[in-house]
Amino acid sequence: MEHSFTITGTTLTVHLPSEIDHHSSRQLCQETDRLIQRRNIRRILFDFHDVSFMDSSGIGMILGRYKTMRFLGGTVMAVNVGERMQRVLTLAGVYKVIDIYEGAPEQSRLL
Repeated sequence: MEHSFTITGTTLTVHLPSEIDHHSSRQLCQETDRLIQRRNIRRILFDFHDVSFMDSSGIGMILGRYKTMRFLGGTVMAVNVGERMQRVLTLAGVYKVIDIYEGAPEQSRLL
């Protein structure tokens, strides 16, 4: 799988694979949940830099982590979201619950 994780303090950055389907979503859920529990994560950044395809299971994966972080008092953000993935996230209503950025949050505007 093409994803990786970076942890800085209590922030987990999930570098998403180029295609997020049922199989990769399940693995991302399991690995992300494990890190949240073991490392006291309070913020998740989903990095969409390499993503070219995402189906409904990817939306479910993001919303599931949002619910977990909300329960823990944390936050979730999507960063490096290109135009194509922005449309997918907007149509799914994800922008209503998490902040979506075109680039890195410090360097970009909120979409």
